[in-house]
Amino acid sequence: MKIKFLALLTLSFFSITKISAQINIDRTLGALQTGVASFTFSNEDAANVAGQAVKKMDSANVVAGPKDGYTLRLNRVFGKHAAENGLKLNYKVYLTKEVNAFACADGSVRVYSGLMDIMDDNQLLAVIGHEIGHVANEDTKDAVRTAYRNTALINAVGATSDKVATITDGQAGQIAGALLDSKYSRKQESEADMYSYDFMKRNGYDVNAVESAFTILSNLSGGSQSDFISRMMSSHPDPSSRAELAKNRATADGLYKAYVQKPINNKATTASTKKPTTKKTTKKKK
Repeated sequence: MKIKFLALLTLSFFSITKISAQINIDRTLGALQTGVASFTFSNEDAANVAGQAVKKMDSANVVAGPKDGYTLRLNRVFGKHAAENGLKLNYKVYLTKEVNAFACADGSVRVYSGLMDIMDDNQLLAVIGHEIGHVANEDTKDAVRTAYRNTALINAVGATSDKVATITDGQAGQIAGALLDSKYSRKQESEADMYSYDFMKRNGYDVNAVESAFTILSNLSGGSQSDFISRMMSSHPDPSSRAELAKNRATADGLYKAYVQKPINNKATTASTKKPTTKKTTKKKK
């Protein structure tokens, strides 16, 4: 997702370098014509570029610390799946009210605390499962490739080469912004939805949480998050339709049952430090 059901959120915390109106159009078009045709982008290239972009995003966000309740919850819920489907995933929580999550080609999974505030463990896993699907299906590789290519063309850097050029810190920020603005196709989103359902079923989780997670997003579309949801779901199946498809799959599998959200707890719990009471003894007077 861009759940991004990872559709992805506009990178408000980056100041994207303004493109000068004086860019040489002929040079840019020349790069487009001579460079893109021979441009190659391996999985390793995608991982390297994505890793630099995610590093930039991490530095621009407030990341939950190792003892933060959000981190502890994500460790408990998702930690066991860090090597899901042979992938090497790393994950962190961004402390923000935004409702979002995303995954990148290097295996980085970032979950926004705003999402964790409104979804229980199963619903959260359904969303993350969707994001893993984008990585497993190499959708994230395509997204990074497009972001890199467009950035290279805009800056007339590396576009005429058939190899990936080293990106600067500024370009990493541009690519990060492009990634968060990228949109997956309907087919890619549908396949990631299917991956999420299969992920839940394969690991013994309640598959009905997939429908429930999309229903939550659908309900948000009429509230304070409506602008974000409209961007997140633009050009893709609407969340209510995706919820219905998940329900149909669960029904076909004989597993459908209306999902009841479980309690949500993002607080760090500490062991009781209460000291044991000792019984006082009094001496009898003689």
